[in-house]
Amino acid sequence: MAGGAPIGNVSTSAIPTGRKAFIPLVLVTILFFLWGFAYGLLDVLNKHFQTVLGLSKLKSTGLQVAYFGAYIVFPPIGTRIVQRFGYKVSILVGLILYIIGAVLFWPCAQFETFGGFVAATFVIACGLSNLEVAANTYVTVLGSPKTASFRLNFSQSFNGLGSFAGPLIASKYFFSSGNSGNLTSVKYIYLGIACGVFLVAIGFFFAKLPEITDEMMAEDSNLPTKPLLKQKHFIGGVLAQWLYVASQVTVATFFINLANEDGIHTDSKASQLLSYSLILFTVGRFFSTFLMRFFQARYILGVYAIVCTILCALSVGLHGLSGIICIMVLFFFESCMYPTIFTLALQDLGGNSKRGGGFVVMGVGGGAIFPPIEGAIADKTSTRIGQIVPTVGYAYLIIYAFFLAKAPIPSTDDLESK
Repeated sequence: MAGGAPIGNVSTSAIPTGRKAFIPLVLVTILFFLWGFAYGLLDVLNKHFQTVLGLSKLKSTGLQVAYFGAYIVFPPIGTRIVQRFGYKVSILVGLILYIIGAVLFWPCAQFETFGGFVAATFVIACGLSNLEVAANTYVTVLGSPKTASFRLNFSQSFNGLGSFAGPLIASKYFFSSGNSGNLTSVKYIYLGIACGVFLVAIGFFFAKLPEITDEMMAEDSNLPTKPLLKQKHFIGGVLAQWLYVASQVTVATFFINLANEDGIHTDSKASQLLSYSLILFTVGRFFSTFLMRFFQARYILGVYAIVCTILCALSVGLHGLSGIICIMVLFFFESCMYPTIFTLALQDLGGNSKRGGGFVVMGVGGGAIFPPIEGAIADKTSTRIGQIVPTVGYAYLIIYAFFLAKAPIPSTDDLESK
């Protein structure tokens, strides 16, 4: 089977490829690390705030609602920005919002206001969502369409590295004996994040990024640009992204709680296990990137979705270490899902690639839906029972991968109309 997932039959006469695309891809890949780091910290903050601020599991998911709710609200704005001003300006806007949100964590920690943390998290997520609208689409269209899934999976692998670094740092500083009962470490970590992102923003300000317009995509494509609502692989992909992110976020959000129920009684140890799980996630993404040189992306997605569905279902019934191991292994198999769904959904969109990318990024908003549902179930029964919720999301991905993800073959009339 051929590898990759082409986004369209593009001649690439105007779109940079090869060496011309290398430096821009390296710069944009840095962004994937940044929001992986932000997301990795989020899941640990959830449990830290439960302890320090005395929050219930359900109320603590306000962070997830704010973070992923921003992906529902801001991507339409981000799509307009990238369409009107281009990728570079869009990336700079996202980085500036990221910096503002990170700086706001200082007064929130000083006054221990959870509402303030929710608002600051929303600002950070608006910036991250804008970066995703620009960066995911940019990596997808920058280069040969035949290797779109390969490129995006490789770049997103650094997202996994950032996600791993977040909980590892948190396990040392948030839950250490001196900081386990206060928010002092939160102030300094997010101030450091703001400084780091500021340096990245300076780099992008002076960098030269080749611009790729909708007109270039439409002109270089051998296919006509069809309405988005008439393309089932796109519609199914948006739903797949909603349900995947909802499931992934729910599993990660309640990992520490689940580990506590299954015999890991210290938050520091559970946070370390989450960090190890994210190592598996990162390794899995590099491994799936390798597989995409030989197998079609949608088949890899389908097989991984089957495994994730089984592992998540097993975690409902299994107790102790076996249940924890199921979820840790699940991280490995869910690793390729976000970038693979993204590129599958954007196949053959041509001049609608930026607009379509905005809708797929909105799918990240699914992370605001499932965690409160599992939180309510966990408060009344147990976190293990709540694992039924993400199991449903993984199951849909099986249907999408095998039955909806393949873009329709263009007819002779389509090619003639082009």
